[in-house]
Amino acid sequence: MKREALGAGAAFAMGMVLIAGGAFLQRGAPTWVLCVPLAITCAGVVVRQRAPLASLGLGVAGVAIDAFVGPSLATVLIFTDNLYAAALYGPARFARWLLFITAALAIAAGAVAGVFAEDWWMLAVTGVQAGLVLVVPVTTALVLREQRDRAAVERVRAEQVAHLAELDRQAAVAAERTRMARELHDMIANHFSAIAIQSTAALSRKDLDAATVRKVMESVRENSVKGLAEMRTMIGLLRQEGDDPAEATRPRLADAETLVERVTRAGLVAELRVLGALRELPASVDLAGYRILQEALTNALKHGDSPVRVVISYEVGRVLVSVENAVGGRGARLPGAGAGLIGMRERALLVGGSFEAGSSGDGDVWRVVAALPTADDQAVPVGGSDRDLVPGFRGEGERSLSVLEVRPEGA
Repeated sequence: MKREALGAGAAFAMGMVLIAGGAFLQRGAPTWVLCVPLAITCAGVVVRQRAPLASLGLGVAGVAIDAFVGPSLATVLIFTDNLYAAALYGPARFARWLLFITAALAIAAGAVAGVFAEDWWMLAVTGVQAGLVLVVPVTTALVLREQRDRAAVERVRAEQVAHLAELDRQAAVAAERTRMARELHDMIANHFSAIAIQSTAALSRKDLDAATVRKVMESVRENSVKGLAEMRTMIGLLRQEGDDPAEATRPRLADAETLVERVTRAGLVAELRVLGALRELPASVDLAGYRILQEALTNALKHGDSPVRVVISYEVGRVLVSVENAVGGRGARLPGAGAGLIGMRERALLVGGSFEAGSSGDGDVWRVVAALPTADDQAVPVGGSDRDLVPGFRGEGERSLSVLEVRPEGA
């Protein structure tokens, strides 16, 4: 408001200078009378933003009075600002109507001047002058108003885009946290389940000799060390910059023999069969297959019994991971949270595969089967036959991995 008042004062002072310089038509009225319509139009400048329609009303009143006592150039020039403010700050619909009204008045003024002067040249000159006074301020205001509205729309759009980007970021963070939780569960559960089962069995058996106890403790130590190593590896990957982890740290389905050996050290009799030509798999499929196999073997340790049969079949367009284990009649060895089957199913679905789990036959066998799609054009055979895939395989690519089965007392 203070800025508008200063502008109005400056406009009034400049108007007084123009009136003193004779920039008006003399109609017999005293010169000081011309200051009255000038003051009225300057009052419209004071309220140009807060009340643009009132500013236009004051301007119209000032110009009307000035037309009888003058007119003066100063009042007409300030009236253009009243028109500009009404079109820029007033209602949008009123601004559009104001353009039509001023255009009609400019044409009418030119026509009247031409008729009374009986000169077409006067019609053109008066029409142009009226257009400069009436139409140009309104047109300029409409152009600026459109630019202002467009900027406001773009600002709102930018805010919406930023909001959507924030929602996407939050969703990505939530998805990453879910993935990290699943990875930590799959990495640690296998090792610590084996540790818990072996330590419980060793504490409950009183007839074990020193060699057997030492073997069990060595297996416990190995599982704990490997579990901590895998946790450190994952934390290191999370701390490093970039999105692509080192290839050497990625678990592979080709390392299934290591997982099966851990199960045998935990006290179950396990068999591993690999059918088909071992080949390079897509990273997502390779990791999903490894984690599904790891979780299935962990569940066998917690809830199942010997024997455990693992079959990995490399077929055209897919790889099948199958784990079967006997269902023990003693119930679960360790309590579970129920997240294992959900995690395995999610991993299979994320890579476009399928997953099934349940008891088969008469309910004495629990079976987990995951079918994961692969890109066959990336197939790179590693061995000439099944028995070349993993050293020590017997028969049709079958290897039996077993150790002394350690059970709690009274089993």
